[in-house]
This record gives sequence, C-alpha cells and structure tokens, in this order.
Amino acid sequence: MSFVYQPTEAQPRVIHADHEVLVVDKPAGLLSVPGRGEDRADCLIERLRGAFPTVLLVHRLDMDTSGVMVFGLTPHAQRHLSKQFEERRTKKTYVARLWGRLEPKSGTVDLPLIVDWPNRPRQKVDHAEGRPAQTDWRVMKASDAETRVRLTPLTGRSHQLRVHMAALGHPILGDPLYATGAAADFPRLMLHAESLRFKHPESGVMLGFNAPVPF
Repeated sequence: MSFVYQPTEAQPRVIHADHEVLVVDKPAGLLSVPGRGEDRADCLIERLRGAFPTVLLVHRLDMDTSGVMVFGLTPHAQRHLSKQFEERRTKKTYVARLWGRLEPKSGTVDLPLIVDWPNRPRQKVDHAEGRPAQTDWRVMKASDAETRVRLTPLTGRSHQLRVHMAALGHPILGDPLYATGAAADFPRLMLHAESLRFKHPESGVMLGFNAPVPF
C-alpha cells in the first residue's frame, strides 16, 4: 500500500528526561523511526536526536497514533526497557473514539492476529496461524454515533487495537486502513497512547507518565 508521507510539523513534547530514559508525547502523523526511502527519513527519533544524541529505540507507535513513548538514553536502559516490554511488565492505556455505540460497558477482545501479506501493512484475524492478541476495553462515554473507550492491550501486536476494534464492528474513527466510509472521514486516527508505566532501569522504581488526549 503506497502513500505520500507528509510528516506533521507538530513537534514532540518532552514529558521526562534523565540520564537513562526519555519520555515524550509523540504527535500524530509522524513515523516513530525512519521508513524506506529518503522521503521517509523525517521521524520522531531523528527529531529527538538533536537534543538527545544517544537516544535509542525501545518500542514504537503507529505513524497515525499520538501519545506517550519511552526511549533509552544508554544501551543499558534500552536493554532493560525492551525486556520489560517483551515480558509484558509495562502497563499501557490508550483512548480511542470508535464508530457507533459499543456495548456492553467493558470486555476483552481475544482474537489472534497475523500480517495480511497481500495487503501489507494491514493485519488480520487468523484463528489458525495468528499470534495470540488480547485487548481489554472500557466505555468512557457513548452515543449512537460514537463511543469513547479506554483500551488496555495485554499483548503488543502490530495494529492490535485497530484490528480488534474493527473486528467488533466499531472501527477507530479516522483509521485509513480499517475504517471505511464516514468512519474513515476524520482528520486523523482517533487513537492516543494516554499513559505508560515502567520500572526505571537504574532505580527499579515504577514510574508512570501521561499525555493529555488531543481529541
């Protein structure tokens, strides 16, 4: 799937920085890391490198998703944080606006996911070959037109929240891959990484960071 990358002019906001970790609020419309080709070189980690030359990737957010991301500033911090993500010891919450009224008030989606090879980067539900994926959801407010939910991914599959909500019949508003018609006709993907909790790689203290929801 080809698209013209027009990175947002909005800049990342530094939430926290010390000698080991950097936490930022990523704007929507910006790649986390460089894509293929010179036209996709502008990305979050490159913009951070000027002020934080030792910045190292730990995890990613989709280009269209905004919100909290953590980076390591030393190889030790990168390894330590990456292991926390791999072992699901971090805690993440997202806020999303969905098409239509989602009922009941809370639940869990448990649908295995796999890359949809002919339609990359799309993912799809595949009960035979897919990797396990679970998402908890809780309705914050709802109308017949749309539902605001808080999402807690229990696994970290690519596009997990987007595919899981679409599979419920309530795609995330503005999703260019999984929403269609009026549901897709929004200025951005209405998905935001609201909070992130992890253990500091040096002190071992559990830290929590939030970024206000921009929609």
